[in-house]
Amino acid sequence: MQRKIFFTLFCLIFLFNQNLFSAPCYGPRLPEEKKFIVGLQSHIVFKRYLEDSFGKIRSLQNFILLSWGLKDWFSLDLKGGSGYIKQHPLDKAEVDYAASFAGGYGFRLRLYNQDNKKIILGFQHISVHPKSTNYDGKKNQAILDDWQGSLLFASDFKKITPYLGLKYSRMDYIHKKDGNRKRKMSDLTKTLGLVLGIDLGIEKNTWINLETQFLDTKALAISINYNF
Repeated sequence: MQRKIFFTLFCLIFLFNQNLFSAPCYGPRLPEEKKFIVGLQSHIVFKRYLEDSFGKIRSLQNFILLSWGLKDWFSLDLKGGSGYIKQHPLDKAEVDYAASFAGGYGFRLRLYNQDNKKIILGFQHISVHPKSTNYDGKKNQAILDDWQGSLLFASDFKKITPYLGLKYSRMDYIHKKDGNRKRKMSDLTKTLGLVLGIDLGIEKNTWINLETQFLDTKALAISINYNF
């Protein structure tokens, strides 16, 4: 019980810390203690607005997922793969960065699990490091820095588990040009968002997760997962 209280406080600090910054929530299904969940995921960011005149950013990321159950109610979530970035300033043409390495980490904490109802607190981070590109006759480099804290509410209906939630997120565009590095933050008036998702059971240990995010960003994630 003391460990649960400790982890709850730890997660709440992450969730409401103003320095935390939208990544998929992984859904409400956690691995059992000392068990693993593996998966394949595509995460599409259709639109995320940046501050001031920096316009908006788009991205596609493909990952291999790994969740490890440290406890029945607490999981460590890792991912690795590739992703690209497209950044469109208000007064210039879109800048395209070809796909290269992307990765992420996070955790989920099950706060409640009774009568087929679940409440999940989570934190996720994704970092995308695409290839550099020539733009305006100069070499441009970029990193997508994507953070979120989430609180999900789910209900189990046999092979279907729908869920909805709230999240606090930030997606920053770190731009390097001529050796000058600058972080262009996402629009800070759009940090609160909604999550709507569903787990669709295929077999006993296999399911598909579909998740959409809106208000703070327009994004969609789909994954196929296996529990072993």
